[in-house]
Amino acid sequence: MALTESAVVPVGREPEENHEGAREGGSERARVAHEGILKRQSARESAARTYARALPIVPVRARGLTIEGADGRRYLDCLSGAGTLALGHNHPVVLEAIRNVLDSGAPLHVLDLATPVKDAFITELFHTLPPQFAEHARVQFCGPAGTDAVEAAFKLVRAATGRSGMLAFTGAYHGMTAGALEASGGAPDVRVTRLPYPQDYRCPYGIGGARGAELAARWTESVLDDTKSGVARPAGMILEPVQGEGGVIPAPEDWMRRMREITEARSIPLIADEVQTGVGRTGTFWAVEHSGITPDVMVMSKAIGGSLPLAVVVYREDLDVWEPGAHAGTFRGNQLAMAAGTATLAYVRENRLAERAGTLGARMLAQLRLLAHELPCIGDVRGRGLMIGVELVDPEAVADSVGGPRPAAPELAAAVQRECLDRGLIVELGGRHASVVRLLPPLTISDEQASAVLDRLSDAVAAAAREPAGHPAPRCPDRTGPAGRGHGG
Repeated sequence: MALTESAVVPVGREPEENHEGAREGGSERARVAHEGILKRQSARESAARTYARALPIVPVRARGLTIEGADGRRYLDCLSGAGTLALGHNHPVVLEAIRNVLDSGAPLHVLDLATPVKDAFITELFHTLPPQFAEHARVQFCGPAGTDAVEAAFKLVRAATGRSGMLAFTGAYHGMTAGALEASGGAPDVRVTRLPYPQDYRCPYGIGGARGAELAARWTESVLDDTKSGVARPAGMILEPVQGEGGVIPAPEDWMRRMREITEARSIPLIADEVQTGVGRTGTFWAVEHSGITPDVMVMSKAIGGSLPLAVVVYREDLDVWEPGAHAGTFRGNQLAMAAGTATLAYVRENRLAERAGTLGARMLAQLRLLAHELPCIGDVRGRGLMIGVELVDPEAVADSVGGPRPAAPELAAAVQRECLDRGLIVELGGRHASVVRLLPPLTISDEQASAVLDRLSDAVAAAAREPAGHPAPRCPDRTGPAGRGHGG
């Protein structure tokens, strides 16, 4: 990353007789540079910025799990580019892949022309897919973000079926462009039919477990089969195998299989949104593998580009009814991203990082659940693999029903995020009320680093729970607005 002069943390050896004073002066210069950059960002960037509000840091160096800010502070990064950095920051195999392309003299921008770099990427991508899906799949490169891939998937199934409606789920998040936002849970103008997404902690039926999931599936069938439901046969159904922005809610495996049976029986293409769950994040290479289903369409972005912008739609070949030019994108041929993506996919596959994510994630979840027994402000701990959520609640409030969950505590979650940052830990917030602290560490995180993350998080939750109401915001003039969204942008 190129650094401006004002952003560089001073380095180098000072004269011995003035070493201490020079170090203090360097630290002060770094602090001034750090604060100046933040002030200029606040003055010049859009009000739509998100992460910068809750995380007032200026990254200048990064490697693996660690980020160093312009002020010289170091952080453990459990945001990982909203799940983009499967191998962490600047992994050697990614950097080598990028350098090889740069040194080769290969063109960096080729639209959708065939290149050796693209051929290698597609070959590796198909090697990671469930075999029964890969055997009859086509791939479409689109715009570089996950939301672009979602839009392309909608366009694809509408063209293939001749229908226009879409089915999506409460709590979903599929991106911020118009069509993707309409299918997301926070859409201000609902044009997509919403179905209940099952969960244990805040079950829409107040039941949870297998029974709650069964009721959700039966409602889906009723909506589709009732001639008076007001819902016409849709062009497709889109779902996340684990809802990320919705609060880290894994879909029950039996329910996933029911959704596949329901859609298949009615010739409704099933779109699996694997933008954040893919590339080993949940303990299998693709999250749909937990349930064993084969979707008709898979939407992919984030980690498949090895930290660089890349998004694709992979789908059954019989859906490939597009005419030439029916869907495109100027930057769909990003050669550096494809090279970095190939290296990332291969490294995750060859080093069995998905399996390790499952094992380490289960261990981290178990430790966090022990913490929940000690701290009543932790209402629920959930997740799959290295996609972990801790929901914070008001421990003194009365539950909505006997045995039900207490109200969400977004202010407490924000305080926990601040306390984490003070302790050198970067976390994201999510969930319906931004009350879920989310962990998305790189798949390369070591056991020792995982322990450090949990220690800092545990300390932060305990400290935030002790703070009285009205705890001041962090020392950042830019602290306004909602928690950052992280899925499709």
